[in-house]
Amino acid sequence: MVSRNRVDQLRRCLESIEKSAGRDRVQAIVVDNGSTDGSAQLEDDFPRMQFVRAPKNFGLTKALNLGWRAAEADYVLFLHDDTELAPDVIGRLADALDSTPDAAAACPLLVDDEGRPAPQLGQFPPDGVYQPAQPSGIAPMAVTYPRGAALLVRAFVIKSMRQIDERYGQFGSDADLAAHIRRGGKKILLVAEARVRHWGGGERGSLAQADFLLGRAVFLGKYQGFGAGLQARLAAILGPLFSFRFGELRYTIGGQKIDGTQE
Repeated sequence: MVSRNRVDQLRRCLESIEKSAGRDRVQAIVVDNGSTDGSAQLEDDFPRMQFVRAPKNFGLTKALNLGWRAAEADYVLFLHDDTELAPDVIGRLADALDSTPDAAAACPLLVDDEGRPAPQLGQFPPDGVYQPAQPSGIAPMAVTYPRGAALLVRAFVIKSMRQIDERYGQFGSDADLAAHIRRGGKKILLVAEARVRHWGGGERGSLAQADFLLGRAVFLGKYQGFGAGLQARLAAILGPLFSFRFGELRYTIGGQKIDGTQE
């Protein structure tokens, strides 16, 4: 779990993990991304959680790498801090991978606070738009690109990449991981009987939108070639310019990501 300045949501997420079936067999790691709202102090309330404290906001992707490198298991479950797990989720996802050798990852069905399917499935190249999943029946179904709010991955898949590509900031790492799995000829399973409540965020600010556009350019350059990446990078500048989104333009020109680094 990666968290930054969302102490109340993080607490709910951690409480749901503590109620998970087979909790004694789960290593839970929280990467606190330079929070200033007291999130790191939750360590005292959750002594079975392992906290990794980043000195500043490293962005989601670098924090994910910090987290999975501290893991000591065959499966790694990536979670956003605005999720709440049903008690059987971890077990159901692990069972799905155990019984499907050609699957590299498994995700639960994301639902909103009323239990309805929440936005979850994206497309390549990523456009920031997610559609609710529409599972047919209870059997796991293959999906192309589920968002990374809750995703169980075989550890060797991540190790084969050496790390999640840190050219991505807050956005793009889940699409890159899904594309890597697809390129390797493996499946990602949606396990509809495993339910995770996902609160989701509101509208993106200028910096967050710039981070998304820069991540999209990285993805296109990586999977469709240098020209496609360059075109997307130019579009990330010209789009805000012609739409008079000057706050966003300031970040895309400089290539600045949420973590403060520049691409």
